[in-house]
Order: sequence, then C-alpha cells, then structure tokens
Amino acid sequence: MIARIVIYLILTIVLSDLYIDMHYFRKRYHITWRQRLLWWTPCIGMVVYTCALASIRNFAPADLTWLNTYLFLLGMFVGPKAIFTLSSFAGWAVRKYVTHTQRNWGHCIGLVLGTLAFAFYVYGLTAGVSAVRVKHVSLAFRDLPPSFDGYRIVHVSDLHLGTFDGWRKRILQAEMDSIVRQKPDLICFTGDLQNMRPEEVEKMAPVLRQPMRKTVAVLGNHDYTEYIKGNPKEKAAQEARLIAVEEKRLGWTLLRNRHLLITSPAGESICICGTENDGRPPFPNYADYGKATKGMDRNAFVIMLQHDPSAWKRNILPKTTAQLTLSGHTHGGQMQLFGWRPTRIRQHEDYGLYRQGGRFLYVTAGLGGLVPFRLNMPNEITVITLHTKKKK
Repeated sequence: MIARIVIYLILTIVLSDLYIDMHYFRKRYHITWRQRLLWWTPCIGMVVYTCALASIRNFAPADLTWLNTYLFLLGMFVGPKAIFTLSSFAGWAVRKYVTHTQRNWGHCIGLVLGTLAFAFYVYGLTAGVSAVRVKHVSLAFRDLPPSFDGYRIVHVSDLHLGTFDGWRKRILQAEMDSIVRQKPDLICFTGDLQNMRPEEVEKMAPVLRQPMRKTVAVLGNHDYTEYIKGNPKEKAAQEARLIAVEEKRLGWTLLRNRHLLITSPAGESICICGTENDGRPPFPNYADYGKATKGMDRNAFVIMLQHDPSAWKRNILPKTTAQLTLSGHTHGGQMQLFGWRPTRIRQHEDYGLYRQGGRFLYVTAGLGGLVPFRLNMPNEITVITLHTKKKK
C-alpha cells in the first residue's frame, strides 16, 4: 500500500518541513541549530517509518496497528503542514506577481485550512468511523413475481474484518445489531470480508454468525490473495481457508460464478446470481458470466451480486438480463465534501442508485475499510424493498 506512493509521501513530508524551516526559522526567528535539529527529528522519523512500511512484502503489515499509527501521524501532522505550505506558497506567489502587497494572506488561510483538516481527521477517525446508517431503497419492477412484492433484501458489503480488531469491535457489533433489527427476507454480501488474511474472519466469526446467518455472498478483490506474497500453493491454501470459513463456520452460500433460486410459498421464484470479482486492472478479474447464468430461465427475475460496480456497464448489462445489480468496493470514497467523492475520479457509478432503462445498480458505501476513517460517508446497511409494478 505505502510502497505504491512512497516517493510522493516522502516528498510531502520533507518539502513541507523544508519550506517552513527556510521561510520562518531561518528568515524570521533565527533559531539555533539545536532547535532546528529538534524541528527536523519528527520529519526524519516519519521518513524512516515510511521507508520501513514501503519495504514490507505484502500490501500492508500483518499487524495493522503499525499502518493505523502511521496513517494517524500522517493525517494529524503531515497533512495539516502540507496544506499550510501549499497555501502559504500560493499566497506568496499571488503577493509577488499579482497584488504586489506586503502581507501574505496565504499564511492565515493555511492556518485555518490546516486546523480544519486536523479537526476533520480527528472526527473521521472517531465519530465518523463509528457511525452506522440504515438506508432504505424501494424499487418497482414489471417482471417481479407478485408473491415477492414487499420482499426485503439487506445489502451489506466491504466489512474488512481485520480493521475491527481492538476497540473497533464494538462498531462491528453495532452494525450486526442494526442488521438484525431490519428483519430481512434475505441478506446479500458483495465481497471484501477480509483485509488480507482469513485469520481476521475466523477471529470475528462469532460476532457475524447469528446476525448474518443464511447470507448469500460473493468474493471481493481483498478476498483473494492479491495483497500477500507467497507461492501458488500457499495462496491457494489461504483462499480455500477463507471459503471454508464463509461456508462452514458462518453458514453462508457463496456464489462463485453460479446462481441459485429462491422460491416463495406460492411457487414463484427469483434468481440470485453471483460472479467472482470482475475488476479493471490492477484489481483481479475471475468472473465468468456464461458459467454463472448457465441453465437460467431466460424470463427469470435476476439479482446479480458483483463486488466491483465498474462491471455493470462493461459486462453485466450486455451479457446478462439482471434487473438489479448489487455492488460495493468503492466505500463511497469513505468521505464526501460538497457532494464530491474521491472515487468519482476513477468510477462514475461509485455510490448510490443508478438506472439504465428498467435495470438498476445499487452501490453501497459498505460497513468497513482497510483504513478506519469516514467523513460524511458513514458505514451503510442498505434495505432494498422489491415491489411489483402494476401493469397498465
């Protein structure tokens, strides 16, 4: 994770401190070399910390405390300093080349923005990541069997159970309690149960077993072995271990390029179809839509479970007849400012309900994340109620 952006991180850490040192400590305050060394010590420590995390073979350390501590320091200290530096430099450029005034208003703006960033980060790490929202969505379909009118599906995704170790376990328990209160007819989970290792799921299985019993699930990109190093035999064993936990210990039905029928007391049925992760690079793509839909009635009402929402337009719409697709993966960017989410840069269908013709995609914000931070994008449980649209 850190290795992918290590150069940018080191530049951000060093250049911010260098700018403040050159423009303030050397020109204005003339501090001693001992005081300057004291200023540079945290910077040196952060550079060493960054390099150490970047040298890890896997995507993240096995003990996420090291990563979470690093992200805490990065957001609490490096981020605000970087914001102040950019604002101060922009103010200097405006003063020198545009306004030709003596005062650099970028200093004041930078202090305000840096303080706000600090406050938002603290909120996102505490109250933001603890919040759980239940979102209700009602959808009407002409071809939904009448006996499924009012059928309630709880859509859950992206638990990333390794992140709930320690004090955050109470957040996971609150999420499970919220699921139980919805009294769903069906629970669908759309992938990323673990961060990197099945041990995370095994540890949290007692919390999930009863609230999410009889869940229908698919795998997400984190549920494969893309984020740990090892030979093919070791990786296959890790994936088999996760699948065994889901199917045997949790009692879930895992759809790996296959479908199942749910039949009502009236004898009518709907089809739940699940494909393996269908991501764009660098995310894995193991989906086989032909295999998943083989033997399916052409007139069936189909709900597709697919972790990555980018597959909706790429493959699901042209290759299947699925009337409703449920996805996760994006976490809604885990933050939203004035309606903008960072995930919109890569993916248009990144959060919420989308429609094309009479077919729908719902992308949930999920219930967790590798990085324990949420800002104006709380953990989400989605209750989707199906209705039969009356024919005119």
